[in-house]
Amino acid sequence: MILDPILDIFRGKAITIPPLDGAFRANTRLDEAPVFTALPAPDNLCLAAGRLHVTSGAELHALDEAGAAEKVRGFKSAITALAGAPDGRLAIGLDDGTLIEGEENVALPKGVGCITALAYGPDGSLWLANGSDRHAASAWVVDLMEKNAGGSVWRRKPGGAFAKIAGGLAWPFGLLPLGEEAIVSESWRHRLVRIGPNGARDVLKNLPGYPGRLAPAGDGGAWLAIFAPRNRLIELVLQERHYRYDMMAQVPREYWIAPSLASGRSFLEPLQCGGIRTMGVHKAWAPSRSHGLVVRLDADFAPIESLHSRANGARHGTTSAIEANGRLLVAARGGDCVLAPEIVR
Repeated sequence: MILDPILDIFRGKAITIPPLDGAFRANTRLDEAPVFTALPAPDNLCLAAGRLHVTSGAELHALDEAGAAEKVRGFKSAITALAGAPDGRLAIGLDDGTLIEGEENVALPKGVGCITALAYGPDGSLWLANGSDRHAASAWVVDLMEKNAGGSVWRRKPGGAFAKIAGGLAWPFGLLPLGEEAIVSESWRHRLVRIGPNGARDVLKNLPGYPGRLAPAGDGGAWLAIFAPRNRLIELVLQERHYRYDMMAQVPREYWIAPSLASGRSFLEPLQCGGIRTMGVHKAWAPSRSHGLVVRLDADFAPIESLHSRANGARHGTTSAIEANGRLLVAARGGDCVLAPEIVR
């Protein structure tokens, strides 16, 4: 990997993707996990006042200990971010750029309208990830295909106003506050970065997929949801500007050669050769536009283990994972369910 930039001068740019090995070794733990509750495209998970909440499109639901869902609120726009405050209030980000805290709308700085993640810090500060300065959160695949890096992270201290902490980020999608700093998942650069008053520095680089939301783990580490895989065909398309823009102009968005939260639902979807069924069998290791993947990180944010739903699985599009009351819960947006896989420590 270190020599690639030099070798690219002679051979052309190499397309290299980290293998699913070590802590990322493939398994079927998400496909084997029990369903905690079934909802259409569950996305955000959070605890507030000891109560578990999950979002499904424009609806906010509360879940009891048995997984029964109760609709709490509905909105005109899809919910894109959710966080529970220390006092039990909920902060809710909507796809139309609205931020609601409790029952009140919150004024946002100019240019902030793509709320991809919210999190409260130990001191009560509200951290906000603005995924893009061009697109709404629902247009994430457009932002990726345009190869933008107009995301930012903001912080509002108790009693204060939002202040910009970092800019120039390629779709910040997860936040884990740590006092004056925060760990941020930067999806289009496949990495975690630590940002704060002293700038930004890498924490975990070259992930095998697009990282989503972060949540603390019970042992002092963290859970990271990876919502889609990287593959060589998509990486090739990202290098071909003219082809990419022609595709975006002429092909419906759901059929782009791009990452997806679910796949295999239409014969019009693009196929990579190894992804074609052979003798009626879809191989687990086939290249895929969608995948389910949750990673457990230690206190230094090094990966320890992972849970997968592979190419032939159905629990894809894992956007959020949290540990609540000793139970791990995973929102599989592409699988229309919240899972409760076993935690192994």
